[in-house]
Order: sequence, then structure tokens, then C-alpha cells
Amino acid sequence: MEESRPVAMLLGAERRTRVRFFLCFWLFVLSAIAFLDRTNVSVAALQIDHEFGLGNQHLGWIFSAFLLGYAGFQIPAGILAVRFGPRRVLTIGVLLWGGATALTALLPSGISDALVLLILVRFALGIGESVICPASNQFVSHWVPQDELGIVNGLILAGVGVGSGLTPPLLTWIIIEQGWRAAFWLSAIIGVMASAVWWVFARDTPGEHPGVSRAERMEIREGLAFRSYDSPAASTAKDRKIAWGTILSRADLGLLMIGYFCFGYIAWVFFSWFFLYLAQARGFDLKASAYYTMLPFVCMTIFSLVGGALSDHLTRKVSLRVGRCMLASGSLLLTALFLILGSRAHGPQLAAMLLAIGAGSLYLSQSSFWSASVDIAGRRSGVFASLVNMSGQIGGAITASLTPWLAQRFNWRMPFTVAAGLALIGALSWLIVHPERALDQ
Repeated sequence: MEESRPVAMLLGAERRTRVRFFLCFWLFVLSAIAFLDRTNVSVAALQIDHEFGLGNQHLGWIFSAFLLGYAGFQIPAGILAVRFGPRRVLTIGVLLWGGATALTALLPSGISDALVLLILVRFALGIGESVICPASNQFVSHWVPQDELGIVNGLILAGVGVGSGLTPPLLTWIIIEQGWRAAFWLSAIIGVMASAVWWVFARDTPGEHPGVSRAERMEIREGLAFRSYDSPAASTAKDRKIAWGTILSRADLGLLMIGYFCFGYIAWVFFSWFFLYLAQARGFDLKASAYYTMLPFVCMTIFSLVGGALSDHLTRKVSLRVGRCMLASGSLLLTALFLILGSRAHGPQLAAMLLAIGAGSLYLSQSSFWSASVDIAGRRSGVFASLVNMSGQIGGAITASLTPWLAQRFNWRMPFTVAAGLALIGALSWLIVHPERALDQ
């Protein structure tokens, strides 16, 4: 007892660091850039359509191409993140998706195979961006104590709202002033610069980072739900092995995949089609569409942060299951309600605001998906999260192409009605998820 007191005093007097918060903030930045690069095509869609003569259905194929590349490479991305570490994998991924964005800007006007080339480039963009969520989740699993998972994941995923929300007004201004290609060049340059910062400052584990104090390292290690190592090389071959049988036999995985499929379908109604919905169905002009398109993403940003903080609060005060599952289920119920109300509102401004609240309600649940993946899978969360995320992107790929067909075959209410129905299914799936039962137990 007496021997431990000087150690405690030494740690208390030691310079305390918060390196993990800066690195998690930079994951927020990378997340924002990822969504800037993936949604820029929807803002430039009118100009690209006019230049290459595509039409809504072909634009839907281009939107879906990104998501198919993104979803198809989720599992390889998760495996790479576990085996080679999030620092290396995420740096290379950002450089790849920056290159794909630049290639889009290089497409010459009047080219006969524009549709095929745009599909291929967007597919390549999806491959590059496939690493963002598995690598981020793998990083968080080794750097963030369990009682901070909600707010940290909420912060990282708020980048989705910031990136998607800033995209319409920023890129619309650039498109009006300089043309749509300039907007894509800007997106590519920002991504390359951000990847350089990540490579310089990030490390795979706290033990590898020279700037992490001993006090912060112990705080992180004591707060993790599993035993962590100072470097990937320090772990044994058994620890690095991906236990596929254990992961795939977990019923929660299938339930989270169902829930995230529903989540992805709903989210991509906003990412792919909300800009054009406001212009075509609600009569907004280009500038008004750009500003009103910001509303869902502003709500996503705010609600993502609130959802993360609320998840941690409920986890500490009530239970892990309430903090993750009940919160997510209730959020999806609210989403269904506002999608129905917004799609049936008569005034265009009221409709935009109600649908924006629906998008925000959806993102109250976002942190729960990623926090529960770490709760359940621990050091294997990179792979576990990649499977969950893959299902979400499949949902997004379907909505990217299905939404214009539903709008044309029925009306613009139908896509939101289908999305509301999926929100109800997602709410039910969360009721039988058990994040308190970790794989390592």
C-alpha cells in the first residue's frame, strides 16, 4: 500500500496528455473529407448530367457504383486494418480515394464512354473509402476507454454530417464560379493533405506514440474491455488471428447488419437524392436547394454528437444495453415518424425541415452501431465493424438506384415511405442485440 502511493503521486504529477482526443478529432476530419468526396457527385449531378447526357437512372448507377466498391471491399479493409494497423491502412486509403476524385475531374468533355468511365472511377473511389470505418473502429478499440466510446464515435461520425453539410453550399459556389471539375480538384487536394497529417501524427496503439504520457497510457489500458498491447508486434499470433467462426456465429452480428442495412438505405436517400428531390419535387432553385440540403446534415452532425454523449451517459447511469440498444431503437422509431410527416407536408420549407429532423433522428443511433461493435468484438472490431458497415453500404447502393425508380413509378412520397418502413425494421433488430456479452468473455 505504501509502495503504491509514490507511484500514484508520480503519475499525478506527470504531464498529462490527451493525444487520443486529437487523433479522434482527426478521424472526424477524415470522415468529413470522405463524405465530401462521396457526395460531391450528387451536388454536381445537374452539371454532369447536362455535359454527358446521363439522366436520373444513369446517375443512380453512378451513385451505386461507389457503394458497390465500398461495400465489396469492407471485409478486406477490416482484415487489413487488423493485420497492418489503422495508421498505414487509412493513409493509403485516403490517397487512393483522392486519386479517384482527381480522375473524375480529368474526364474530357464529349467523351463517348463517359457513363462507363464514371462508374469505374466511382467504384475505385468506393474501394479507397472502404477503409475509413474499419480502420477508425480498429483505432478506437485500442485507444478509447469503454466509457468514452459513445462520445468519441459520435464525434468521428459527426464528420459525416459536416462533410455532407458543407458540400452543397461550398461546391455549389465553386461550380458556379469555376465549373464542376474545380470542385473535384479541391476535394482531392484536401484529402491528400489530411492523409499526410494522419501519417505524421497517428500510431496504431498508445504504446507506440511518443507523445502519450504514462498516465494517459494507463488510463486507456485500464478502461479497455480487453487486454491491449503496446504495439501490434507485441501481440501473439493467436491474438492477431481473426476468429471467423466465433465472429460469424454471433447472432448480434446478423442483427446489427440488418439494422445497419436499414440505416444505410435511409441515409443514402439524403446523400444521393435530397438535393435533386428539393429541386425536382419541391421546386427549389439551385442556390435554395444547396442551402436547404444542408439542413439534414446539420441535424446529423448535432444529433450524432448528442447521441454519442447520451449513449455514454445512459451506459454509466443505467446499463450498457440501454445506452446502446434502447437509444438506437428509439432513434429509429423517431426517424420513421419524421420521414412520414416530412414527405407528406404541403409547404416545401416545412417538408425540408421535417425530413432534416428525420435524418438527425437517424444519426442519434449512429454511435451505437460502432460502439456496440467495439463492446462485442474488442480487438477484432475492425473486422466485425467491416461486416456491419458492408450491409449498410449495400442498403445505400440499393436506395441510390431504387429511389429514382420509385419516384418515377409512384411519386416522391414513396421513397420516404419505404425508408420509414425500414426504420421500423431497424428499431426492432436492436431490441435483441446484447453488447454486454463480449466475444472475449
